[in-house]
Amino acid sequence: MTRHLLDIDDLTAAELADVLRAAADPAPPPVLAGRGVALVFEKPSARTRNATEMAVVQLGGHPLALRAEEVGIDTRETAEDVARTLACYHAAICARVFDHTHLERMAAVVDIPVVNLLSDRAHPCQAVADLLTLQAAHGHLAGLNVAYVGDWNNVSRSLGLALGLMGARLSIGCPSGYGPGDDDLEQLAVAGARPEVWHRPAEAVKGADAVYTDVWTSMGREGEADTRRRAFEGWTVTPELMALAGEGAVFLHCLPAHRGEEVDAAVLDGAASRVWEQAAFRLDAARGVLSWLVSR
Repeated sequence: MTRHLLDIDDLTAAELADVLRAAADPAPPPVLAGRGVALVFEKPSARTRNATEMAVVQLGGHPLALRAEEVGIDTRETAEDVARTLACYHAAICARVFDHTHLERMAAVVDIPVVNLLSDRAHPCQAVADLLTLQAAHGHLAGLNVAYVGDWNNVSRSLGLALGLMGARLSIGCPSGYGPGDDDLEQLAVAGARPEVWHRPAEAVKGADAVYTDVWTSMGREGEADTRRRAFEGWTVTPELMALAGEGAVFLHCLPAHRGEEVDAAVLDGAASRVWEQAAFRLDAARGVLSWLVSR
């Protein structure tokens, strides 16, 4: 049966552990030798494109990146027909899209893996990189307490699912109205995560092993930027906030970051920051995900 990765909970805990092991393999088998992988980018990308292209190369394959105007999902062709076309030539389709349902529709009609490189709903490859970063920093995942501070979004949703599957805990800090909905909490609970939700940043980070934040305004919501800056006043991750976390706590951010908004430069560029290791792990994560999926 063809497997896809549209969000982390497409995997069981054991399967996610297998993906992490595949990601850590320094000499992966060339499972993509002589094969292509289509990389569709409706949204701009720096880390995702570099990481995924190089992951395909390291697995022996040939990456072929396509811009939004080259495929025209639901403008030139339906999502289904785009997927069917790409499946004629490639071993997998990896797509970074605005609308998560485009991925679901693509996955429903092809017998090659479809990988979510980011959608409005989820960012599973980022979550795999986050787990690799936490594991490198602390030596284990089970029992870790990770505080996510800021806007509840695609990144935090996939992170929470990944932490739940691996036996780690999530503490969510967000202004009222910017946190998870009931459907999010139900999805997290199924994955084993039952996070505490706080409306003061200090309460969320107290004793945490890691503090994670993201931009206050995600791509596609730029028109809300001024409103969000006002709503998130006082939610910047500062050295003073990091001092409330546990001993040895690390700072994570999926990037790009806005110094002086969601995080102080002193934290992003400070000793506790693991953001560049986290960015580097995006390559390992993409390689692990693709290796596991195409080897099924």
